[in-house]
Amino acid sequence: MIAVPPGTVTLTDRRTRHSWPVEVAPFKLSAVPVTQYWYARSTGERPGTAHGDELPVEGVSWWDAVRFCNTLSEQAGLTPAYRIDFPAGLTEWDTAANGYRLPTEAEWEHACRAGSTGPRYGELGEIAWYRDNSAERIHPVAGKRANAWGLYDMLGNTWDWCWDLYDPAVYGSYRVLRGGGWSDEHWSCRASVRRRSHPTFRIDDVGFRIARNP
Repeated sequence: MIAVPPGTVTLTDRRTRHSWPVEVAPFKLSAVPVTQYWYARSTGERPGTAHGDELPVEGVSWWDAVRFCNTLSEQAGLTPAYRIDFPAGLTEWDTAANGYRLPTEAEWEHACRAGSTGPRYGELGEIAWYRDNSAERIHPVAGKRANAWGLYDMLGNTWDWCWDLYDPAVYGSYRVLRGGGWSDEHWSCRASVRRRSHPTFRIDDVGFRIARNP
């Protein structure tokens, strides 16, 4: 887990052309996306279509991700961050809990930028697996250069689920995805790009990474 310092990030939604600043408190974020080995060790499951211990876990829904966070917390003797009522489609986040959780999208973007101000924290081919260099497949984590804070694969390889609802007034329960994936064009692999999907959605270029309060 990497200690991420506090700061301010400005989120932008290209659909509505709306921007808003968010203050981000210090937190910890996993240096890499959750891998297949990590997921299988905690849950006994190996979802997805590609296979390899060091590959990011993929084919996981938002619900799978929050359940993994709670399972990992319980195994580590920590207080789970989420109260889950899956049949009802409800989840509450205990913000005071010391267990593992998904990052908010503001935390995610702040961590991705790592103090940089451009669309990316480096030259895309050096930091990310995307359509032009991925050979149409997922790759092991940490195969490209990390950002200034030591975080790998913030862009490319797999999209990351975030905690936030995308726009509940328009899209209901859809959650935010960030970062771009191995099959995406360069314009999707930028720090500011927001994508949305239903929390039950599973596909081969969507995974997640985990956060904790400091």
